[in-house]
Amino acid sequence: MAVLEHSATLPWALERPDVEEFFSQWRPAWMAYAACHDSGVNFFPERGESLEPARALCARCPVLPDCLAYALAHVELKGVWGGTGERVRVRMRKASV
Repeated sequence: MAVLEHSATLPWALERPDVEEFFSQWRPAWMAYAACHDSGVNFFPERGESLEPARALCARCPVLPDCLAYALAHVELKGVWGGTGERVRVRMRKASV
């Protein structure tokens, strides 16, 4: 799972150290146990970059099912979540209808 980094998208976030603490209140508890938490692996590869490093970390993650369920429920999420890329999640959603 990739952890949502809301503060990175807010231009004033660097001036407000309490922003990260504020957003962490809204993260599901399982995110703290994710293998990707502070891993340094890129879960948001650019077009043409490999998803494999992220998927490999996901494969041994203790909260993979929670992460995938979260990603399937939040259509707007980009990147690798629950060991899947965006296109795979789109197909999964269509198949479940």
